[in-house]
Parts: sequence; C-alpha cells; structure tokens
Amino acid sequence: MERPYTFINSAMSADGKISTKKRKQVKISGRMDFERVDELRATSDAVMVGIGTVLADDPSLTVKSEERRKRRVAQGKDENPVRIVVDSKARTPLNADIFNKGVGKRIVVVSKAAPEDKVKALMEKAEVLVAGDGEVDLAEMCRELKRRGIERLMVEGGATLNWAMVRAGLVDEISVFIGNLIIGGKEAPTFMDGEGISDRDEAIKLELMKFERMDEGIVLTWRVIYNNLMPTSG
Repeated sequence: MERPYTFINSAMSADGKISTKKRKQVKISGRMDFERVDELRATSDAVMVGIGTVLADDPSLTVKSEERRKRRVAQGKDENPVRIVVDSKARTPLNADIFNKGVGKRIVVVSKAAPEDKVKALMEKAEVLVAGDGEVDLAEMCRELKRRGIERLMVEGGATLNWAMVRAGLVDEISVFIGNLIIGGKEAPTFMDGEGISDRDEAIKLELMKFERMDEGIVLTWRVIYNNLMPTSG
C-alpha cells in the first residue's frame, strides 16, 4: 500500500455532535475512553488533525501516560508520535500547543496557495510539507507521509478533515465513542461534515468489526469499504 494504514478516532454525542454550536469542546467520554485514545496515540506513528481543530481546541496531541511514553522510547521512538496539521493556508498559530508541548516531530501540510511569509514562519516550528495547489491534496500528502516512514496514521478530526479523508478513499478503519448526552443544534459540528453525498448510491459502506461498552457509552469500530473493496492507495 502506497500510504499509511489510516484510522479515524473520535467521540460524539448520541445525536452525532462533536462540539457545541459555538464549536466549544464538550466532555463526551470518560476515563476508560481517555486511556483507550492514549493507547491508540502511543501505538501510532503519527496523529493528524485539521486546522479547524487546532483553532478551536488547540490540542497538544501528546501521549499522556508516562509509562506509554517510556515504552515508545524503549522501542527507539520519540515520546510522542509525529504530530501533523492539515492547513492549506498556513493559519496554524505559532504559539499553538502542538508546537510547545511534548517532544517529537511536527509536520504542517500546506498547499501552494499558502502565503510565503506564513510558511517561512511555520518552518521555524515544524517541517512543512507542500501538497496540492489551492488546498492540500490528501492523497499526495499520504504518499509522502509513507515515504517518510509513517506506517500507521491516526486521524483525530475535525469533521471536515474526517469527511475529506474518507471521501478520498484514504481511511481503513473508524472508531467512534458514542456518549450518553445530546448536544443538538444545526450549527454544531457532526462527526463528519464537508460536502456530503446527494444520493444513497454514493454512500461509503462500513463493516462493523467490534463494539464495546465503555464508561457511560459505547465504542463502535468499523472497517471502511469502498465499492466493496478495501480502501485504495490514493
């Protein structure tokens, strides 16, 4: 496969929302799910988010458990996986937590349309990967990440990036924690936003692999199927 094995992990409310109408983070899962997510990060080569998530939540994307960080180091890896931001116009703030918390590599993926001065500023904080013209070409990006040794890629959103990755045929697996609360609001982001489909025939099929009751909710894990085939290499 010419791209990393890629999976999306997220938490959403019972009505499919991942944050409030003001795009403020809401605690959806509990301690057990936090541990599950930390383990997923610790066993991934890279963790990726979109610029919207960085601007709204300012995540550090670090491995929280000291034991897991030590385990990575014992395996000859950095304490944290490579942290990646998909940011077509180079809008990532230079004081973002992703740059200032935890050791390890950072990559910002921009398009050729990104302002040169902003790209140069980001190069002081991270590796900058250029892929695509007006916006990031996700397939090209994934091929380059593979060439850089990233074999297992964890995507943590947000809704626009989730949809774009799935629509491009670049996702192998999806895990979602569904919590015991309702957020509501037509302006509140769902697990996947983006353009969406216009006809059911365009829907991307999923095969349920497993489910597990956790905290006060449930974790569902699906394999993504494209036209009855496994995801393409992009």
